[in-house]
Order: sequence, then C-alpha cells, then structure tokens
Amino acid sequence: MNVVFGNTPTSRSERPDMPESAPNAELLSALGQMVRGLSALFWGIPAALIVCVQTAKGDWLRTMGIFPPLLVTAILYYGLHMLGKFQKQERVWRAALERAKVLAIINVGLSPFLYWYNKIPSQLFFTVVISILAFTGMTFLLALNPVLWRLAAMLPDETLRQETKFFTAFNRNLLLVCMALTALFLGIAWSNSLMLEQVFDFIVGLIPPGRRPGPLLILLDRSAGVWLMLFLILPPIAMTMALIWKVKEVIFASVFGSDHG
Repeated sequence: MNVVFGNTPTSRSERPDMPESAPNAELLSALGQMVRGLSALFWGIPAALIVCVQTAKGDWLRTMGIFPPLLVTAILYYGLHMLGKFQKQERVWRAALERAKVLAIINVGLSPFLYWYNKIPSQLFFTVVISILAFTGMTFLLALNPVLWRLAAMLPDETLRQETKFFTAFNRNLLLVCMALTALFLGIAWSNSLMLEQVFDFIVGLIPPGRRPGPLLILLDRSAGVWLMLFLILPPIAMTMALIWKVKEVIFASVFGSDHG
C-alpha cells in the first residue's frame, strides 16, 4: 500500500515483532469499516428526515409504531460507531466523533415521541419533546461536519482537506442560521399565536382568491413549523451528504484503487 494514514506503522523495521502485511491488513480493515460507516450516514440522514417527518405527521408508518424512527436514528449511530474503528489514537478526531455520537444517542432516545405526538398532537409535553428533537437533530448535523473535517485531515488528499474545511465551516454557519430562525418561529408560535396567524394571513393574501387551494392552505396552517424546518434544513443536509460522498470516493480512489494500480 502506498498511502500512509496518521501514525499507522507500515514497515517491518517499525514493528519487528509483527509480519509486514499485518499493519496493512489492519489498516484496510479499519478503512473498510469506515466506508461502511460513511455509507450508513449517507443513506441514513435523508432516510431519518423522511421517516421522522412521516411518523410525526403522516399515516403511512402509524401501524409500525415507534420502530421506524428508532431504526433510522440507530443507523446514524451505527455509522458513527463504524467510523470510530479508524485512527483510535487521534485525540482530536475521537473527541469530535464522541460529541456526534452523544447527540446520535439522544436522537435515538427521543425518536419514539414522534409516534406518540402523531397519536396525541394536542399534548403539550409531546410537542415540547418534538421541538427538542428537531434541535438535537440539527445539532447532530452541526457536530457531524467537524467529524468529516477531522476525517479528511487524516486522508492523503490536499484538495479534499481544503474543500472539506471550507464547506464544513460554511455548512455550520448555515445550520446556526437555520436553528436561530426555527427558534424564532417556535417562540412566536408558543408566545403569540395571534402574530403567527397574521403572518399566515399575509402569505395567503399574496395568492389570488381564485387560485387558493383549500387543502394546501389547511396543511400549511397546521404544519407551518414543520415545513419551515424542512425548507431550512434541506441545503445543509445536501451539503453534508456531498461531503460524505466525496470523502468515501477519495478513500476508494487513493487507497483501494492504489492496490490494484
């Protein structure tokens, strides 16, 4: 193998008690697990968004109870767990990873409340917990970006390091703006529902009377907060997924591809 990661030994002289192929085999195993973890995150993030929203607001998954949101949020934790197999001795990398794992566990624990909120949406306690889950979900994305940045810093691709550093910083600022706007909306919704109704009436007034779809207006009125959060969170999710895919492609090209070159 021509690529060296971190402090992993790659010659017999550095580890005379170990066969020369052993470090390479150990590194390849860790990289393989990391690729599986990145794949779990890449597919798990959009799946978690769709399943959690559908569990909270829809009827398709109601018969399956709390299990769909539990499964998709557990997949995200599994992805981080697989990433933890790589470079266990790097303290900064491990610290960023552990922060993201704590948030992933919190999301798993709060996910069953999506089903209970669907059953009893008028219950204030469930509404508060779902709002907390929305913020911990965005905070998870906020913590995941430094994980990708630290991971890219250990890979032998300078272009990837520069791109990841720039886009993770931009994405984190975007997420902070999303969280601030969501908090503002929820604060208005809880403290002054009349103001929220006035904002909604203003938006409806921009649509000509003959073109106002009744069912859509009812849906927006009841789920305005959900649609706002979805609209705000989609760009950071797309950017995070693009970074995950780029990191995985670099691993395949620079490591696994080099063995066949």
